[in-house]
Amino acid sequence: MKYLFTAITVIFFLACKEKAPQPLTAQEIVDKSIEVSGGVLYKDHSSAFTFRDKTYHSRNENGKIVLDRVFDLDSVIIRDVKNGNDFERYMNDSLVTVPDSMAVRYANSVNSVHYFARLPYGLNDGAVNKELLGKESIGGKEYYKIKVTFDQQGGGDDFDDTYLYWFDIETFKPNYLAYDFHVNGGGQRFRKAYNERYIKGIRFVDYENYKAKNENSDILEIGHLFDKGELELLSKIELTNIQVD
Repeated sequence: MKYLFTAITVIFFLACKEKAPQPLTAQEIVDKSIEVSGGVLYKDHSSAFTFRDKTYHSRNENGKIVLDRVFDLDSVIIRDVKNGNDFERYMNDSLVTVPDSMAVRYANSVNSVHYFARLPYGLNDGAVNKELLGKESIGGKEYYKIKVTFDQQGGGDDFDDTYLYWFDIETFKPNYLAYDFHVNGGGQRFRKAYNERYIKGIRFVDYENYKAKNENSDILEIGHLFDKGELELLSKIELTNIQVD
């Protein structure tokens, strides 16, 4: 009887072990986040929004995502277009020549606004490296904390920046993000998402934009600094006139 009880215990233990759910990977968390935020709609839907008096458009042309922004500068309509690695500037519908150094700067500016507006979709780009750092509590709520870095090849001019994302462990939505940067003296930023809305199935949010009071603090600790009220609110990042087709 003793041996029978032991055998049953071992079988029960092995059965439970086999059924125990495996921890999610960083890739699985990001995939779930993209799915609940819009999924395939990011690929085949065009979108437009206004940000700081500039209008931004994203559209699919023959399988490639084309990004642009349009704004009025001294009664001249400027349209900047980023198509893959190519950049073009139009002034009143006429193509103009832009020095390479400025073209890179303009292209990065266009890409940056679209990147944050389309999150978390861009986190599956080829040059992105994702690492799950575990779970972290912000505001009394638990999140998956994922670190993102970029390969130099295909990672853009700011490939050496480090990003952090906090995904709700229940909904998988990215409610916080942070990053460090090295241009213009460098620094750190922390963003809190708010005003969530879905437009034709695609999630859009606005952000409260914070900076670390001590720019030499560890970027990996910035979530704790926010929780302790040790970040300074710089601005709000708000998208208006959103359209999805």
